[in-house]
Amino acid sequence: MKLDAHPSGRHFLQIPGPSPVPDRILRAMSLPTIDHRGPEFGHLGLKVLADMQQIFKTRHPVIIYPASGTGAWEAALSNVLSPGDHVLMYETGHFAFLWTKLSQRLGLNAEVVTLPGIEGWRRGVQADLIEERLRADAGHQIKAVCVVHNETSTGVTSDIAAVRQAIDRCGHPALLLVDTISGLAGADYRHEEWGVDVSISGSQKGLMLPPGISFNALSPKAIEASCSSRMPKSVWAWDEMIEMNKTGYFPYTPSTNLLYGLSEACDMILAEGMPQVFARHQRWAAGVRSAVQAWGLQIQCADPSVYSPILTGVMTPEGVDADAVRQLIYQRFDCSLGTGLGKVKGRMFRMGHLGDSNDLTLVAMVAGCEMGLKLSGVKLAGSGVQAIMDHFSAHPGGLAG
Repeated sequence: MKLDAHPSGRHFLQIPGPSPVPDRILRAMSLPTIDHRGPEFGHLGLKVLADMQQIFKTRHPVIIYPASGTGAWEAALSNVLSPGDHVLMYETGHFAFLWTKLSQRLGLNAEVVTLPGIEGWRRGVQADLIEERLRADAGHQIKAVCVVHNETSTGVTSDIAAVRQAIDRCGHPALLLVDTISGLAGADYRHEEWGVDVSISGSQKGLMLPPGISFNALSPKAIEASCSSRMPKSVWAWDEMIEMNKTGYFPYTPSTNLLYGLSEACDMILAEGMPQVFARHQRWAAGVRSAVQAWGLQIQCADPSVYSPILTGVMTPEGVDADAVRQLIYQRFDCSLGTGLGKVKGRMFRMGHLGDSNDLTLVAMVAGCEMGLKLSGVKLAGSGVQAIMDHFSAHPGGLAG
């Protein structure tokens, strides 16, 4: 497909973020840009800040940045830590790896914990390994534990409550920082109940917006830690944000039209009901996994108890280049899939089931994948298309649910 080509019909954007954006949100974003110091903006600011507290499930401040999730990673670390601080990073995949790399560039002493070999990228966070390491830290040199809730590169969702319980059993004062960039508003997440100190997220996944907004949800303990942080920061600083947000305003120019979209997204999610949103994503995920299992291919996540409701990683057979399969599917069927990253590049592709999707969207995605796999010479055990249709027929949702 030529770069300037515009095929008929809609492109199937089935990567695990940026996710498809609903027309309703696109229309909201097309409203005229307003004065970010005027009264109308103050009302908008107060609304989206309150809405995001509901989405994160917290009564405490949520910071909104005009940045990607990477910016929110840096914001979280730079507000609660000081140069040279020891942090414990649990690696479940490529994005956990990148967060570690970012922490090292900030001058932090980042220690990585994970299962050996590729196994750490096929399972969720092992809270017992974190507990074991913290118990050995008698001097409390470790200042923060950093984990990824939903690892976008592998399709694994970790048990965050178990991590908090592990920290508490040790009586260790380390802060808990959690990346829920691809998990928020698609997978169950409870910032306050689970005892998270800083939650990090972005606009382009479950919130169904284009990229460009990111978040830090804070605990009182995190805010207290920020008062003694010596990490250089200006744009990311919480203190000015918290103060100005009290009236709905920001210390610098916010992403005004994206905030219109965020307001609309929150209206959609909260009107549907968050339990219903989570159940819908679980149902979609189960349908897509039934297709992969019918093909006889392996799912990247090796532990069914932590399958992601956001995406499914598909491992191709030995000797089959997953990127070549993915490119063929894109060229022939105008369907974008997520590439394998880091250790699993070329060995798997990722099927996103989030955002502005429905049963037929996902059946079409599976059909495109099935045709592409067959055209690539992959021998399939059965029809994934039939499997996902059977699953959705037997487990009605949407207008039928």
